[in-house]
Amino acid sequence: MAEISLSVDVDASAAQTWAAAVDWPTQGEWMFLTRVEATSGDGHAVGDELAAYTGLGPLRFLDTMVITAYDAPRRCVVRHTGRVVRGTAAFEVIDVGAGRSRFVWSEWLELPLGFIGELGFALLRPLVLLPLRSSLAKFAAHAAARPAP
Repeated sequence: MAEISLSVDVDASAAQTWAAAVDWPTQGEWMFLTRVEATSGDGHAVGDELAAYTGLGPLRFLDTMVITAYDAPRRCVVRHTGRVVRGTAAFEVIDVGAGRSRFVWSEWLELPLGFIGELGFALLRPLVLLPLRSSLAKFAAHAAARPAP
């Protein structure tokens, strides 16, 4: 299992940050090479399903997810159910006061190939984290630019 947890402080209220985080169609504006859509339900309830298309052209894959916890405006947990990405992911919005918040993105990925997969991920981890960090910085600006709910 591989664990990733990154956070970014946002110059927006927790409600505004939450609204940006669960606006699935706009996730492509800040998440590196990814487009997300609700495929079952509206993407705002336990049991709703999401599809994320990540990559470019033929180097693109589908990441399907089911929402397993939805505690607005604080926490959303999904189970990755696709062929490429398996495991659990969560994001949390924490009110830090004075109209600011913190967005925390976590992943607990089930890696293929056992020890070999874990070793490969350990080697590739810096390359995985680089676009994720960049995406979170873009998210902070995206959430701060949204109108308050």
